Amino acid sequence: MSTAKFRRCHDVTKAWEGGWSDHPADPGGKTMYGVTEAVYHAWLRQHGKPVRLVRQITIAEAEQIYFEQYWVPSGGPTLGTGVDLAIYDASVNCGVSRGRKWLLASIGGPDHETVKRICAIRLSFMRSLNIWNTFGRGWARRVADIEAKGVAWALTAANDNSDRVKQQLGGEADKARSQARKQTGAAAGAGGGGAISLDQGAQLGDWLLVGIASVAFAALAFLIIRAVINTHRATAYAREAANA
Repeated sequence: MSTAKFRRCHDVTKAWEGGWSDHPADPGGKTMYGVTEAVYHAWLRQHGKPVRLVRQITIAEAEQIYFEQYWVPSGGPTLGTGVDLAIYDASVNCGVSRGRKWLLASIGGPDHETVKRICAIRLSFMRSLNIWNTFGRGWARRVADIEAKGVAWALTAANDNSDRVKQQLGGEADKARSQARKQTGAAAGAGGGGAISLDQGAQLGDWLLVGIASVAFAALAFLIIRAVINTHRATAYAREAANA
């Protein structure tokens, strides 16, 4: 089970999945290490083991479930470096069938571009969900982190020039930052107010991610949320550039 590719990707994903969770808005219900109680019970029965509370799951059991039910079915072992992370994390978070669908819709060109397309489609799907208002803030950060890491891994695998990789990642950070500024400025215009700084726009966007009460603010909310998403992307890319 312990392949290097799985371990590298899973170490990133498990940090986002965390430990115990039983959020009332989460359709998955009780979850430990990102494994829902329903998935755990089904896995225990499949392996002829007595059913017990998911809170009692061991890390070894959780990792076996991830390997058997997400890593292998998502195609992780055969995917290019960086693309494997993007698809594996998407499959864990949104389902294997969606992950595979997004992969097929994104394939083409360099792997780092495939990673970006996968993450864009994934984020678009997440924003369509009713629970985006509750979980959108964390999802935006997670997808930004996966995108930046996946792109960094893909660029590094395709290029042994670390300075060039650092430059490309820095360029992605600058591009995302520029987009965020434009969207924040457009939001200020749409709102009929004065200039809004990027930090102010990010703060307002984080608030809007938690909940939007009026349809009248839909256009404004869209611009600000996009600004926040790109701010998170810029931060994630800058972090990867610093580590390249």
